[in-house]
Amino acid sequence: MAEEQAKKEKNEERGRHLYKTSIKILKHSKRKKEKNEAYQLLTKAADLGNLKAMEKLAAALLFGYHVPQNITAAVALYETLAEKGSHKGQTVLGFMSSYGIGVEYNQAKALLYYTFGSLGGNLISQMILGYRYWLGINVPRNCEAALINYKKVAKFIADKLGKHDDMPVEKMRLMERSENVSYNNVFLDWDVQQYYKFLAKRGDTQIQVYLGQLHLVGRKGVEKDHSKAFYYFLKAAKAGNANGMAFLGKMFLEGSVAVIQSNATAFKYFTMAAEKGNAVGIWGLGLLYFQGRGVPLNYTVAFKYFEEAAEKGLADAQLQLGIMYHSGTGVKKDYKLAFKYFYVASQNGQPIAVYYLGQMYAAGTGVFRSCQNAVELYRSVCELGSWSKKFLTAYFAYQAGETDSSLVQYAFLAEMGYEVAQSNSAYILESEKVKILREDHKYPLAFLLWKRAAAQGNAFARVKTGDYHFYGYGTKKNYVTAAFYYSLAADHHNAQAMFNLAYMYERGLGIPKDIYLARMWYAVAAKTSPDASIPVFLATLKLEVTVLLREMKFFKIITQWKLSELDNILGPHWDLLAVAVIVILLLLLISNRCAAGIQGTQQDTY
Repeated sequence: MAEEQAKKEKNEERGRHLYKTSIKILKHSKRKKEKNEAYQLLTKAADLGNLKAMEKLAAALLFGYHVPQNITAAVALYETLAEKGSHKGQTVLGFMSSYGIGVEYNQAKALLYYTFGSLGGNLISQMILGYRYWLGINVPRNCEAALINYKKVAKFIADKLGKHDDMPVEKMRLMERSENVSYNNVFLDWDVQQYYKFLAKRGDTQIQVYLGQLHLVGRKGVEKDHSKAFYYFLKAAKAGNANGMAFLGKMFLEGSVAVIQSNATAFKYFTMAAEKGNAVGIWGLGLLYFQGRGVPLNYTVAFKYFEEAAEKGLADAQLQLGIMYHSGTGVKKDYKLAFKYFYVASQNGQPIAVYYLGQMYAAGTGVFRSCQNAVELYRSVCELGSWSKKFLTAYFAYQAGETDSSLVQYAFLAEMGYEVAQSNSAYILESEKVKILREDHKYPLAFLLWKRAAAQGNAFARVKTGDYHFYGYGTKKNYVTAAFYYSLAADHHNAQAMFNLAYMYERGLGIPKDIYLARMWYAVAAKTSPDASIPVFLATLKLEVTVLLREMKFFKIITQWKLSELDNILGPHWDLLAVAVIVILLLLLISNRCAAGIQGTQQDTY
């Protein structure tokens, strides 16, 4: 018995050692060979029963991180983890049950797993439950229950954001990429990066600061590298750039692997930047006095600096003023002024200010209590969690042709309520490349995801949801519901939705037949998008020809025969055939006139 216990403890110790070694390699290595070695160590640690290693390995197998995707092996690991009480295992099994990935599609079981995961403190489970209660997905709609779940997650994220200067991850829409829409606002192309580096080397201080900011937080596909950020900020600062000085102050204030934390050096660079009127430098001095770091604690001086920087439009300074008024630190407590500064800061992109606004709406502090507003604000903070990094790995997997890996990652984010992920997942499901799901399950699941994205206001998703109802993809054919979704999308100036509405008014599908409204929607669609001009021209031509034929006297002879008989003889789309014939005749007429014109010109020349 003693020998078995000693052996067990030895295996546990070895498992912990292997796990820590593998994580260290994964954290510091960029080479594929070394990462493969790290996962081999993880596998050994998992075999020895190390829970953290099992969780890490299971995620790698499910999402296809650095190892071939293996859903069956992932399911086996997650089931073992769930039995051992792992809230991560319970959460992922809930996700897999919700989509039918590797396990039976079962929403009741998914909800049960999420509930256990939430009780175990899993933030992702809490976020998923918040989203489900907010919209009433497989549970009764309950704003207060959604608020409870979102509040827990938002508090954790806000605390993390207060300690780190991380920025939101870029969320690329696959539909836009497939249509060759420019995406330099999301990722910098390699050649653009090289050009910026060339300009920075030539002494362009604005580009130096820009590259420094990108490396500081890891944006636009540029790797996070504080050493490079420090290099660019220092070059800009030496050349007299105030922003370079201010960001050096921030780096020394926070400290990192590249810079040893130093309040004195931070004060030096903040002062240099502030003397040039730089808002970040002024805010930095205020923060030093507010926290008493390297200088005597002085709320009055801090308030003065924050106020000056806030007037220059700096969101961080506006946030600090809000915090001071909210807590009554250095000033008289004033919730109305606190709300004012939090609101302005939130409009300028300050996520912690959004969290404070959520708090005020949730408690009714300084404003009328609003559960709906509080949930929406907390939810936007929750979406800044580290799990959003999956947007990058999912996108790169899709670009590499790893469709199943990309789908699972986007679907996981979609389950948490990210609208972009819902749209991307549905888009991938419509392709023929997905192998991990049954064919008869793809369209119903895509329909569900388009519908959820549509509920969040995405116009394209509303058109797609309308299409699914119109054609009966993944759901029963329903023209009335299709028209409803097209109307919602048309309100957002979507030309495709307008065209579809016009067609439905023309044919009387799901809505009363109205030729005048059909003409109007066709015209509005053409004005909204130049791409709609040709389809609208052809559709309008068909409409007018049909109307003309119906109104012509000799057409009465045909009407006695009934249009249904005409449909039986020429087919249900005889009107399209008629339009095609008319277009051909028009083209022949135009070509003949052009030929006659050219011949006449030649005769005049002779």
